[in-house]
Amino acid sequence: MNFQETPLKGAYVIELKRLTDDRGFFARSYCKNEFEAYGLNTNAVQANLSHNYRKGTLRGMHMQNAPFGETKLVRCTKGAIFDVIVDLRGESETYRQWFGIELTAENFTMLYIPEGFAHGFITLEDDTDVSYQVTEFYTPSAEQGFLWNDPAFNIQWPIQPQVISDKDRAHPTFAEQLSADINK
Repeated sequence: MNFQETPLKGAYVIELKRLTDDRGFFARSYCKNEFEAYGLNTNAVQANLSHNYRKGTLRGMHMQNAPFGETKLVRCTKGAIFDVIVDLRGESETYRQWFGIELTAENFTMLYIPEGFAHGFITLEDDTDVSYQVTEFYTPSAEQGFLWNDPAFNIQWPIQPQVISDKDRAHPTFAEQLSADINK
């Protein structure tokens, strides 16, 4: 695998090293030793699949708060997505910055997302599947979300969303969430 750090420290784009012959190719999509060599979390406890019927389906921006923060390894196994992360680690040099990448079934590229990042994606094709491994069990009480078009992040989505859940549509802005946290 080829690991390339994104502009957001600790987040990696991972490309497969393909061994090709007349049958096709073989590649490792995960190796604990290689991940550990980069200091990445290798303790996946859950694997998730998101199937999306329509192009323009937006899911996000999601995260879980400490102590249930998740590290994710995301790959598109059918179709295509524009995958987005936002660094919400208060001590980070890239705090509140975002990064986006197109993940497709054809490019076999993965995105490693450290704990402390919000995550979301929009489908670029109908019938798109997204597979991801996470390092923490889903904990509804730790769930947090931010509005997908929050001006605090100014994410440049490549297409307009066509399908958004009521839950994702109702997420607060980052400023509203900060204000609510301060007033607790």
